[in-house]
Amino acid sequence: MSKAMFTQHYDQYTAQDQLVWKVLFDRQTALLYKRAAAAFGKGLSRVGFHRGAIPNFDEVSERLYKATGWSLAPVPGLLDAPTFFGLLAERKFPATAWIRSMQQFDFIEEPDLFHGLFGHAPLLMDHAFADFLHFLGHVAGQHLNDPAALQQLRRLYGFTVQFGLVTENGAPKIYGAGLLSSAGEIHHCINDDTPRKPFDLAKVLNTPYSEARFQEQYFVLNSWEQLTESVAELAALLATGWQLNPVE
Repeated sequence: MSKAMFTQHYDQYTAQDQLVWKVLFDRQTALLYKRAAAAFGKGLSRVGFHRGAIPNFDEVSERLYKATGWSLAPVPGLLDAPTFFGLLAERKFPATAWIRSMQQFDFIEEPDLFHGLFGHAPLLMDHAFADFLHFLGHVAGQHLNDPAALQQLRRLYGFTVQFGLVTENGAPKIYGAGLLSSAGEIHHCINDDTPRKPFDLAKVLNTPYSEARFQEQYFVLNSWEQLTESVAELAALLATGWQLNPVE
């Protein structure tokens, strides 16, 4: 399916597209067994995803809205920071309708349908996580003309929503969508040589972040409460005009 696909035209998905979803779904659920945060497993069941068919955006949006007030916003591809955070502030999560090819199983540089839905939607069924993401979008909305502030907000988003881990029952569990949806990223993250550091806001904001490669290190929350606390702390700092470091 073409990356140009903007609105989801479900009848345009090919048998190959459906096979990609099925194989990815099976592989990721197997890899994530005992590795994913509990909220992901609960959300995956509640949002109604299964291996047999690519999810329908309208049906997913209906379930999300009933659960936490969120919905999907179909987008053509990567968005600029103001547009992206603006959607989050409206409790709309941007998702693309195209799905990767068989040759892109392990890693893709741009978010596709599997990343957007399998990776993000289950956590949006969780009230605490959904409210945190809305709070992050709201804070970003106050700094849309400040590139330095948006850089810090993107780093916080990246090392939590995309590549975050959280401690549950004394062990780090995956909740970041970039990990949940990528076998390659999971294997890289759990490698003994890859640093997994305790979450610290100052360290997170000082760490370069890119979705075009595997992360050099990951951050582990000691509890879910740290998510909202981190946004509140960053919001207070940004309100003073503070900058931790220059925009790269």
